[in-house]
Amino acid sequence: MNKTDVKHYIFIAMLAIAVIVISQNFSVLASFISLVLGALKPLVIGFMIAYIFNIIMKFFEKHYFPKSNSRAAALTRRPVCMVCAFAIAIAMIILVMYIIIPEIASAFGVLYDEIPPAFTSAKDFVMGKLNEYPEIQEQISTVEFDWANIAEKASKILTSGLAGILSSAMGIIGGLTSAVTNLVLGIIFAIYLLLRKDKLFRDGNRIRKACFSEEFNEKFSRVFHTANETFQSFFVGQFVEAIILGTLCFIGMKILKLPYAAMSGTLVGVTAFIPIVGAFFGAGISAFIILTESPMQALIFLIFLIILQQFEGNIIYPKVVGGTVGLPSIWTLAAVTLGGGLFGIFGMILGVPLAGTLYKLSFHALEKKESELGIATPDDKKQAKLPKPQKTANPQKPKKVSRKK
Repeated sequence: MNKTDVKHYIFIAMLAIAVIVISQNFSVLASFISLVLGALKPLVIGFMIAYIFNIIMKFFEKHYFPKSNSRAAALTRRPVCMVCAFAIAIAMIILVMYIIIPEIASAFGVLYDEIPPAFTSAKDFVMGKLNEYPEIQEQISTVEFDWANIAEKASKILTSGLAGILSSAMGIIGGLTSAVTNLVLGIIFAIYLLLRKDKLFRDGNRIRKACFSEEFNEKFSRVFHTANETFQSFFVGQFVEAIILGTLCFIGMKILKLPYAAMSGTLVGVTAFIPIVGAFFGAGISAFIILTESPMQALIFLIFLIILQQFEGNIIYPKVVGGTVGLPSIWTLAAVTLGGGLFGIFGMILGVPLAGTLYKLSFHALEKKESELGIATPDDKKQAKLPKPQKTANPQKPKKVSRKK
C-alpha cells in the first residue's frame, strides 16, 4: 500500500473508534453539548439581536446625512443610528405593555367580580328547574360559593406544601436571574457587533480567502447572500404584516363596537409575528377577555377574526411575506410545525426563513444539475411555448426622382 491508502485506512479506523466511543458514552457527550450550548446562549442571543437591529440601523444609516463626507458625520453615523434603533424598540415595547397590561388587569377584575353572582344565578336557575326533584334540590341548596372557605383551604394546602413551594420559587428566581443575565450579556455582545460590523466582515472575508479555495468561497457567498436576503425579507415582511393585521383588527372592532379594541388589536398584531398560528393565540386570549363583558360579543369577535384571517392569509400575507420568502404554503406549515416542536416559539419564527433558504438553494442546485444534463426546465418549456414575435418587413423607401434642369 502506498502512503495515500495508509492514510485513508487510518482515517476510517479513527472514525470507527470515534463512533464506538460516542455511542458508549452518549450521555456524557449530551451533557457536554448541553453545557457548551448553555455557555454560548448569550452569544447566540446577542447575534440574533444584532441581526434584527441591523435591519433598522441600515434604514437610519441611509438617511443620516447621506451626502455628507465630513468626518463628524462618519464618526457619529453608527452610534446615533444604533441608539435610534434601540430607542424605537424600547418605545414599542413600552407602548405594547401600556396598552395590554391595564386592559388585562381590568378584565380579570371584572371576572373576579362577576363569578360569584354568576354562580349564584346559575344555582337559582337549576333549583327552579328541579322543583320536581326535592332531594336533588336540597343537595344543590347546600352548595355555597364561599370565598373565605376557599381561601382557608388554599392556605392549608400552601402551608402543607411550603417546602415544595419554596423550592419551586427558588427555581423560578434562578431561572429568571439566568434569563436576565443572558439577555444583558446578549445586548452587550449585540452592541459590540453592531459597532464593529464592518471590521468583522472584512476580517472574516480575509480569513475565508486565505484559508479556503475559490470554489468553496463562491458556494459560501451564494449560501450566505441567499440566507441573508431571505431572513431580512421575512422579518421586514412579517413586521409589516403584523402592523396591518393589528390595525385592521382594531378598526373592525371599533366598527362592530366590541370592547377591548386597542388591547385585542395590539395582542393580535404582536402574536402575528409567529407565522400562520400566531394570530389565533392572540385571538383566543382576546376572546376570553371579551367574554367577561358579553359572550355574544366574544362570539362576534371570533367570527370577525376568522374572516379577517382568511382575508389576511389569502391576500395580505402572500403579497407582503410570501413573495419575498418564496416558500409554498404547505412547506410553510411544515416549517412552523417542525420548528415549534424542536425549539418552541423561536423555532416557529425562524423555521419559515430557514426553510425558505433551503428551498431556494435546493432549487438552484436542481436547475444547475438539469442544465449540466441538458434537461429542459419548466421555465425553458414556458419560454418555448410563447409565440415568437414576427419581424415585419421593412417598407421600401420611395425612390428619389432626380429633377433635370
